[in-house]
Amino acid sequence: MALDKEYFDYPHRSHGMDHDRYDWQLLAEQKPVSWPNNKKVALWVNVPLQFFPLDQKGVPFKVPGGMTMPYPDLRHYSLRDYGNRVGIYRFLKAFDKYGIKPTFAINTELAKRTPYLLDTIKERGDEIMCHGLHMDALHYGGQDIVEESNLVKSSIEQLRILTDQDIKGWISPARNESENTPELLAQNGIEYFCDWVNDDMPYQFKTQKGNLWAMPLSNELEDKFVLMNNLHSEDSYVEQIKDACDFLIKEAKGLQNNRGKGGRILALNIHPWMLGQPHRIAKLEQILEYVMSQNVWTASASDILSSFKAQQ
Repeated sequence: MALDKEYFDYPHRSHGMDHDRYDWQLLAEQKPVSWPNNKKVALWVNVPLQFFPLDQKGVPFKVPGGMTMPYPDLRHYSLRDYGNRVGIYRFLKAFDKYGIKPTFAINTELAKRTPYLLDTIKERGDEIMCHGLHMDALHYGGQDIVEESNLVKSSIEQLRILTDQDIKGWISPARNESENTPELLAQNGIEYFCDWVNDDMPYQFKTQKGNLWAMPLSNELEDKFVLMNNLHSEDSYVEQIKDACDFLIKEAKGLQNNRGKGGRILALNIHPWMLGQPHRIAKLEQILEYVMSQNVWTASASDILSSFKAQQ
């Protein structure tokens, strides 16, 4: 049976996109970017520091990476906790060894519960972004706007007090949003967010409360996605990161095509409860050693965005 003609009637039709959140553009047609010291790739190492409640509700969907067994799922709960007590310190040692400047995305609830961890991050002077309240406090389509508004405001305001930082970045738990999330972030002084992964470079994202910057944090290269979702080996994960680094450098030099050369971003989202394990930490060090031997600038998310914006 043929579809009714009204099936193809959208409230908004435009070139490239059926919305006006951001302007249609091709990477190959963007203005070339030069990173400091003429580096070809900016390395953004993002570390989610997460709290998964033992009694998670899973509303409106099961929490990715969360508890999977009937309550109390102590096996998975304690594994996530392992990352915040053990794995993270292996990360910090590796970062210092290879001169990495990481960014930490922390759940506000975890910042409240683990002052020892928060103090360690604060003493290092690394950038902290808000990762929502906790991993079971989800943002989703159809969510009551008052409920979400209170959730966003409370998460950001509390984290600013706890960290003594003017929190400018955001990544939603499970990277999930409602139709109102961008407006609420802009309203609460957030400058960039990392939920959308439809580009390799930052772009302006329009809201009714002012513009945000979308900072694409690769999901395809995330450790949890590669190892847990795709069930690839640790060696395959290392190979994929090296391949991505090599390609981006060649693309930045214009060796992959005749258009669109200029600086690129290699964004690595890594979880201490995964790569901080004793059988995996050497793989992370192998990646960092290789990437830092290339034409790469390591910087926080805000520093990368500031350099990008200054050239637009």
